[in-house]
Order: sequence, then structure tokens, then C-alpha cells
Amino acid sequence: MKAVLQRVSRAQVSVDGEIIGKIGKGILILLGVGKNDSLEDVKYLSDKIINLRIFPDENDKLNLSLKDIDGEILVVSQFTLYADCRKGRRPSFEQAAKPDTAVELYNRFVAECKTYGIKVETGQFQAMMNVELCNEGPVTILLDTNDGRIQIC
Repeated sequence: MKAVLQRVSRAQVSVDGEIIGKIGKGILILLGVGKNDSLEDVKYLSDKIINLRIFPDENDKLNLSLKDIDGEILVVSQFTLYADCRKGRRPSFEQAAKPDTAVELYNRFVAECKTYGIKVETGQFQAMMNVELCNEGPVTILLDTNDGRIQIC
């Protein structure tokens, strides 16, 4: 699984002009599911994100997690994170999971995040969405489970 995390003061996602997910302070997660991803990736990535210390403490050091600040999550599916642009001018998405597998793991990821008692909002799988956010910092982090190990891209 690949995830782009953006620390936000607010974010929302809309479909056809209607807001379907909206959060205050927290993390916007653009989530891509790869064809070799599993439930193990879901659990590892959700735990990593929930406990990642990317929020400032009283000394302005990145010491606090989403749980520490009572933050919120907005998860938006984004298969284009698996774009392979090495050949030609048109991206290949061969490494992205097929929609039926991707939606299952996406939904499992959302459900796993909710088990931490955190407010989780979502986009709409396979819809054309507009995402608006106020990136705080800016802080943007790329994560990739890559066989169960998070790697900074």
C-alpha cells in the first residue's frame, strides 16, 4: 500500500459538488492499494499512521501523534499512486490492485483506523472527486508498505 499523508488544519472531499467527507485538524490520507497488498499491510500501515508523531508539541517539536491531539482522518482512494511513468508518456497502472480487491482493502483500512477511536471520513471509491485541504506546515509524508516494511519514498 502507498499513502500520501498531509497534515491539515482542515480538508474535505466532494463528488458532483456535494461534500461527502470533511475533517478539521488531522491527516488527509491519499491511499493506493497495490496488487500484492494484504490485510497485513492494512494493519501495519494504519497503526503506523495513527501513531506517527507529526504534530508539534508545546516546544514546536514533532512529538505528538494523531491520537495525542484528538485529530481526524480523511481517507481518499487514489490508484494513481501506483503510476509507473518510466516508459513513454502514458502512465502504466499494472501494479495497482484490481477494483474489487482495492475496494475491499480500502474499506478494511478505513475500518481499522476507526478501531483507534478516531473520527474517520472518506471519499467515494472510483468516483471523480475534488479534494480541498489546508496543508499545515506544510507537512507531507510518503509511505509504502513494500513487503511489510514502511519506506520513506
